[in-house]
Amino acid sequence: MLNTFKMNRINQKLKEDKKIISIYFTAGYPELHNTIEILQRLEKGGVDMVEIGLPFSDPLADGPTIQASSTQALRNGMTTELLFNQLKDIRKSVKIPLIVMGYFNPVLQYGVERFCETCQEIGIDGLIIPDLPVDVYNEKYKSIFERNNLINVFLITPQTSKERIHFIDSISTGFIYMVSSASVTGSQEGFGKAQKSYFKRIANMKLKNPQIVGFGISNRDTFKQATQFTKGAIIGSAFIKFISQKGIGKIDDFIESVI
Repeated sequence: MLNTFKMNRINQKLKEDKKIISIYFTAGYPELHNTIEILQRLEKGGVDMVEIGLPFSDPLADGPTIQASSTQALRNGMTTELLFNQLKDIRKSVKIPLIVMGYFNPVLQYGVERFCETCQEIGIDGLIIPDLPVDVYNEKYKSIFERNNLINVFLITPQTSKERIHFIDSISTGFIYMVSSASVTGSQEGFGKAQKSYFKRIANMKLKNPQIVGFGISNRDTFKQATQFTKGAIIGSAFIKFISQKGIGKIDDFIESVI
């Protein structure tokens, strides 16, 4: 089945000899119809990959900044159907890999098969669903994802067991999302000894899938620290704070401050 993923944009991007910068933003925030312009500006600014957050009413795994953006996006009127409608022609203007990140409940309500088929039709490359257990995915949904050429990205933390990490690695076909467990998402303080040790420990496991670090990356220094032993880093809260304060017209300035 691995050949199914050969042409996936995520895999193509991971083969490039560079550190990857991925940006997360919440669809429908700050304004309901900002989605396309944000994606276009991020690509133009040199971002390698984007995670489009599908807002949910009970975002337990998110920090306060992303929770607030999700709440506002829902108030603005963002829905799964509307997001798909906004993205239906996205591949006419945006070429970089796009990942939808959200909770399993909206996917289940929409219908898993229908959700995956729609993602494939509009050119989404992967999904990140933090509350979809890896065992459940492997038993029930893996074939649906593969049939629609969608990479499912799993999260690991410093507390994830070695056995679990190897299992996740064995069924993954893109990259592994390393949650840094930094004390404050979007912190400017950098990573402590424990986080750096964790990055090194995972690197020494020689996993078949590259790792990309998320949580706690907000500037050039934290980006460099996070990517010393990994393929790339994801910035979410810091980006959302930036567009909240400066607007989406200044996105280039944010990207320049990181890379």
